[in-house]
Amino acid sequence: MEKRFESYARLAAITFLLVGCFYVLRPFLAAILFALAVTISSWPLFLSLLAWSKGRRTLAAALMTVALVLLIIVPLALVTYNLAGNVSRVYEQIKLGFDAGAIAPPSWLKDVPLVGPTFDGYLREITGSREQLLALAKSMLEPARHYLLGGGILLGSAVAQTSLAVFVSFFLYRDGAQLLRALLAGMQRIIGDNALQVLTTVSRTVRGVMYGMLGTALAQALVAVVGFLIAGVPAVPLLGLGTFLFSLVPVGPPLIWGGAALWLFDQGRTGWGVFMLLWGFFLISSVDNVVKPLLISRGSSLPFLLVLLGVLGGVMAFGFVGLFIGPTLLAVGYSLLRSWTGNAQL
Repeated sequence: MEKRFESYARLAAITFLLVGCFYVLRPFLAAILFALAVTISSWPLFLSLLAWSKGRRTLAAALMTVALVLLIIVPLALVTYNLAGNVSRVYEQIKLGFDAGAIAPPSWLKDVPLVGPTFDGYLREITGSREQLLALAKSMLEPARHYLLGGGILLGSAVAQTSLAVFVSFFLYRDGAQLLRALLAGMQRIIGDNALQVLTTVSRTVRGVMYGMLGTALAQALVAVVGFLIAGVPAVPLLGLGTFLFSLVPVGPPLIWGGAALWLFDQGRTGWGVFMLLWGFFLISSVDNVVKPLLISRGSSLPFLLVLLGVLGGVMAFGFVGLFIGPTLLAVGYSLLRSWTGNAQL
C-alpha cells in the first residue's frame, strides 16, 4: 500500500512538473517549434560550418545565427515597414476621395474584355450618387481598415516571433549534439529500439516540408521578378520579396502579381497588364503545382489537403510562423503514422 502511494505521488509530481513547464513555455512555444524546424532543416549546413571552423561550435552557431538574421528577420522587417507606410497612404487617399465625392472608376476598366463595360457602368452608377458613395465608404472602409490593421499586427508579431526563434536557434546549433543524444536516450527508454528510426523519419520529414515550402516560394519569387522586369513594374526587389512571403500562403502570389497588373492597367499600359496577368496565371502560380510536390516528396508525400490545413491551422494557432509549423507538424504525424502502420500507400 505504501509503495503504491509513493508511485502515485511520484506520478502526480511529474505530471505537475510537466504541466508547470508547459505553462511557463507556452508563450514561447511557437518560436521554439519554429527554431527546431529551422535548425533541423539547416543542420547539414551547420555541420559544414563546424568543419570549416575546426570544431568551434560557438563560432559556427554564431555564423548560422547571423545568416538567419540576414535571410529572415531583415527582409520580413523591411516588408512590414514598407507595407505599413503604403497602406496608410492608400487608406488616407481613398478616404479623402470618398469624403470629396471624387472617386471614379479607372479609365482602363471599360477596356477589359467581356466584364469591363459592366463593371465600369456599375461603379460609375455608385460613384455618381453621393449617398450611395457614402454608404459604400461606410460599409467597406472600416472593415478594410480593421483587416489591414490585423495583417499589420500579424506581420509585426512575425518579426518578434522570428527574432526569438533565431535567438533560440543559436543554442540549438551550439548544444544540438548533446540535446540529440539526450533525446535519443529518453526515446529509447520509452519506445525501445525504434527510437532512432523515429528520429530519422522526423528529421527527413521536417527537411522535406521546409525545403518544399521555401524552395517553391523562392522559385515563384524568381519567376515573378523576371515577369516584373519584363513588364517594367517598379520596386521589383520589394515585390519579389513580397511574392516569396505570400507564396507560403495558399493562393497568395496572385495578390502580388494581380496588384502589379492593376498598376499597369492604371498607367494605360493595357498590353503589359494583360501580359502580367498571363505570366502570373500560367507561370508564377503554376510553379507551386510542379516544384512543391517534387521537393516535399523527398521527405514526405504530404497530401495537398494536409498542407492547406496545416498552413491555415498553423497561422490560427501560432501566427505567422505557423506557416511553417503547421504543415511540419502534420507531415511528421502523417509520416509516423505511415511508418508505424506499415502502410506506404496511406
